[in-house]
Amino acid sequence: MNKIKELDAVALACDVPEHGLRRGDVGTAVLVHGEGEGFEVEFVGYDGHTVALLTLDRAQVRPLRGNDIPHARELQPA
Repeated sequence: MNKIKELDAVALACDVPEHGLRRGDVGTAVLVHGEGEGFEVEFVGYDGHTVALLTLDRAQVRPLRGNDIPHARELQPA
């Protein structure tokens, strides 16, 4: 599996309903904990506002892949 580095785009591997986020939503790893056991991930709307800044473990995110495509959806309130 690819190693996630700081400032890499990552996709959620699971829903995070308490923040209105769904599997596949894309964020940026702004901090890597240890050897990649966990990450601080920022999720930002296209208008530039931060939707959520979360501490996630390795099982909750994955690197983006070449066969991924962008997708837009309206954020629903959590």
